[in-house]
Amino acid sequence: MRTATISRHTNETRIDVSVDLDGTGVYQVDTGIGFLDHMLEQLSRHSLIDLTLHCDGDLHIDAHHTTEDSGIAIGTAVAKALGDRRGITRYGHAYIPMDETLTRVSLDISGRPYLVWKTAFSQPRLGEMDTELFKEWFGAFSGAAGITLHVETLYGVNNHHIVESCFKGLAKALRAAITLDPRKLDAIPSTKGTLGGPVTDV
Repeated sequence: MRTATISRHTNETRIDVSVDLDGTGVYQVDTGIGFLDHMLEQLSRHSLIDLTLHCDGDLHIDAHHTTEDSGIAIGTAVAKALGDRRGITRYGHAYIPMDETLTRVSLDISGRPYLVWKTAFSQPRLGEMDTELFKEWFGAFSGAAGITLHVETLYGVNNHHIVESCFKGLAKALRAAITLDPRKLDAIPSTKGTLGGPVTDV
């Protein structure tokens, strides 16, 4: 079973996360930030990763710590559930249209975290969330999950569409990359023989 449960408790946030990589996209998400909840629900539904997340964060300050730490916690849980990455497809990509917007997401479950972010917004906030925090979430997720992640919005106008296409693109690319390859279930997809080891709780 490719599942993991982790807890990340700091003076800024207290987060508990469970994931099932072979789920059906069932989610129960509560970060205290409505727009972020909506995006994480999209991530779960379109990746088919079951996701349970509860976060008590210092929202009396702002949304930064909750956003970043939820990315770290989910990324850590995904990495832990993947174990030694044996049998996975490893690479994934997606083009996601959303009305006038088109976003491309490509990723490699490489064990080498790296984010390329080519997405911009024309307004500072969506709901109660600063738009600059979306890059923070993707960077935190890719870093904790050990994923090389490229996100580029090729064109778009509506800020809601832009960010939602980024999360849906991540979901679809992640779904492809974590899929088990029936021809190589016993092999780690790297000539190095390793893609990073199991992750412990944070």
